Amino acid sequence: MSYMEQKEPPRREERLNASITYGGTICGLAKKTRGCRLDDAGRSFNQGSICLLLPGMAILNSLPDSVVLLHGAIGCGSCSHSQNANVRSGGNQRFGKVKDATWLSTALNEIDVINGGETKLIEAIREADRRYRPAAIIVVAGCVPGIIGDDIDGVAAKIQPEVSAKILPVHCEGFKTRIWATAYDAVYHSIGRNLLEKPLEQTPLQPDEFLEFKENRRRQRTVNLMNVSSMGRVDEQELERLLRSLGLEVNVFPVFSHPQEMYRVTQASLSISTCPTHDDYFLKFIEEKFGVPYIIGHMPIGIENTNRWLRDVADFFELNETAEKLIDSETRELLLALEEFKPAFKGKKVFISAGEFRALATAQLMAELGFEIVGVRSFHHDEFAEGEYEKLISISSEDFVVGIADAQPFEEANLLKRIKPDVFLGHWGGNMTASKLGITSHVIYNTGLNYIGYRGVYELARRLHRQLRNPAYNSKLSKYVRLPYTSQWYESDPFKYINAEGGERAE
Repeated sequence: MSYMEQKEPPRREERLNASITYGGTICGLAKKTRGCRLDDAGRSFNQGSICLLLPGMAILNSLPDSVVLLHGAIGCGSCSHSQNANVRSGGNQRFGKVKDATWLSTALNEIDVINGGETKLIEAIREADRRYRPAAIIVVAGCVPGIIGDDIDGVAAKIQPEVSAKILPVHCEGFKTRIWATAYDAVYHSIGRNLLEKPLEQTPLQPDEFLEFKENRRRQRTVNLMNVSSMGRVDEQELERLLRSLGLEVNVFPVFSHPQEMYRVTQASLSISTCPTHDDYFLKFIEEKFGVPYIIGHMPIGIENTNRWLRDVADFFELNETAEKLIDSETRELLLALEEFKPAFKGKKVFISAGEFRALATAQLMAELGFEIVGVRSFHHDEFAEGEYEKLISISSEDFVVGIADAQPFEEANLLKRIKPDVFLGHWGGNMTASKLGITSHVIYNTGLNYIGYRGVYELARRLHRQLRNPAYNSKLSKYVRLPYTSQWYESDPFKYINAEGGERAE
């Protein structure tokens, strides 16, 4: 049975052997993950975590002409306040107008936990449709309805005939999985089940028709460029520029896509992933259901990864010669522009912490710029990362620390104090620990800045060069603030709380 026939997607722990627990070195990780999953018995002590609602709402709040209705405790929607800046700026860059995200909450309370919240949800859907007349009402379930058993899919089916908006149930119950990236599957699951109606009118392909169908699609040369919520419009434009240089038409999907136009994703010649962590669930589905092939493997961050990404696309359309000319031209120009920065980077140690693929691809970029990689922390690990670690091993002269954790700043503080990197690149909102230790830090994504493609390499290098020339802010900050950890902790093994199933330290 296809996953899409179920009400919600499977956990990534089962589907991708995903894990959030590892502490060791890159060489140790490479040996440990070849052909098997990591031991994931967890930690005996945890400090913080990442909830599914954060990445899920980041995508859903961006969708134009939509209302996001959070079914749960009102505080669970607090992430929407910080995300609204990206919704406003992103909408302005794409549509020429500033518009806030529209999100509501059923604000479940103690009485609703006892009596159930479905009646409250029905009234909220009616009110959202009456007040805003949106194209879609996206019902996002938090932990509370999942615990008390509210059936958001049943409610959606029951009330759909009464409202003009399309109702999308999205399951983001954080207690069901420890892998926050499952939120992407949850969003895509609902889109796949509810917003691709137009192509469903087509007659299903027979096996002997499939090859001819794919060849016709190839000749159309329209591609789906899969974007992510951490990708700003400037990065989309860089990838559109490169794809159009190959003679391709580009459909950007799903962030900031209008719900009524999402069916177009099923009519493309090819889908191109920019992040396997983000895209694999949906791309497998639209190939299986609609015959749209896909390319997934490299995140176009850094010179060599961008080259690989372009070559994969060109190979599908038999545009290899055109691609090689483009790669040669772009690479020569970029390397020339980087010459002024590289002397300042030589010998500088860098530590990177972010989502799996962005952390690993950025580490490769930093090595290309001349930095020495001394540590990488990924928020989770799955089968897609194995090739990325192999790439890092091939370009690194020394072994280095690797941690896999959903937050756990106490481990990060210990590692940074011990390793003493010159530069720290951290996830949005995750640079505080390094900054308080006086380490020059740079956000690993900001939707107003370039990170992706050839332009992304240059822009990141330019920003880092400027920061290294003037590191005074973090240096002074460390003199007046302190982290809440004792000297005893800094002298301890940073991974001492990672336990094997028998309760011993996992080696």
